[in-house]
Amino acid sequence: MNRLGWVKPALVAAAVFACATPALADETGVAAIHEQQREHGRTCFVDHYHYGSSSGKATKKAALAAGIKSWADFTDFEYGSDWAHWGRASSKSAKCTQDGPGGPWSCDISARPCR
Repeated sequence: MNRLGWVKPALVAAAVFACATPALADETGVAAIHEQQREHGRTCFVDHYHYGSSSGKATKKAALAAGIKSWADFTDFEYGSDWAHWGRASSKSAKCTQDGPGGPWSCDISARPCR
């Protein structure tokens, strides 16, 4: 066995350990203060909404993306990343406006977080 003969067995052991360790949910524990219900295979807040916004973006697409990121960032901060997926959210609303012809875009976002 060469000087680094221990590397391969060590890597195999690390991989086995990593696969055997259960994934931990990323939650802050604060979500428990809100009433929750099952909806289409997800757990969602019943009547608690989170909001996001953006402004000064060159395109509607950029404004929408920034608004969704704002929503997700605050939801992640408050409840953890398990709740911060716009694609899983329920009762979504996005209202975008342009400040005059050729002007910047802004969006206001709201949704009920789900995991």
